[in-house]
Amino acid sequence: MVEWTAMAGISLVALGMVLTPGPNMIYLVSRTITQGRKAGFVSLAGIAGGVFVYLVGAVAGISAIFALVPALYTALKIAGAVYLLWLAWQALRPGGTSAFAPKDLQVDPPRRLFAMGMLTSLLNPKLAILYVSLLPQFIDPASGPVAAQSLVLGLTQMAVGITVNGLIVCGAGGIAAFLAERPLWTRIQRYFMGTVLGAMAIHLAVDKTRPAAALP
Repeated sequence: MVEWTAMAGISLVALGMVLTPGPNMIYLVSRTITQGRKAGFVSLAGIAGGVFVYLVGAVAGISAIFALVPALYTALKIAGAVYLLWLAWQALRPGGTSAFAPKDLQVDPPRRLFAMGMLTSLLNPKLAILYVSLLPQFIDPASGPVAAQSLVLGLTQMAVGITVNGLIVCGAGGIAAFLAERPLWTRIQRYFMGTVLGAMAIHLAVDKTRPAAALP
């Protein structure tokens, strides 16, 4: 049985992470603005598929593997930090664009939208760190099977992420229109996004936390 405090804790962590600008948000917004809400929700389904892969890994005990082989975890963090720094530079560089600025993207069919959404999710360093390092910390082996607890907590995280991202898809067009008429707000949003991504990259690179292994 998963304690309600653990579910509340992972919900708060999931909410904070999904509201922080990152690869999933950027992809969803760009696709929604380019092709409409239907494309945005197809992309969201792909992102959910990628999260589900992490969930399966959590249930299978992948965090224990990273705990036993710290070099793999270090490589994951470094790759994630580099990716976040690249995204931060794209937002902060001269001539950079906002996540809510319309982009000249080709129109993709649903199958490709789903596949790219899933790939974006799988390469998202925030999700990797969440499932490898953070989620196991909410598991109490004394409360029951670790795999079952991982499943419940992972599904809780997915519910929070899908709900918030769904709201982002619904509101992306309106937010884009609002920012298009207010250049100052666009710059503020762009600088905020770049700063947050850069701070996350630096924190990820220097963080000395070891992966948590939830062992039975």
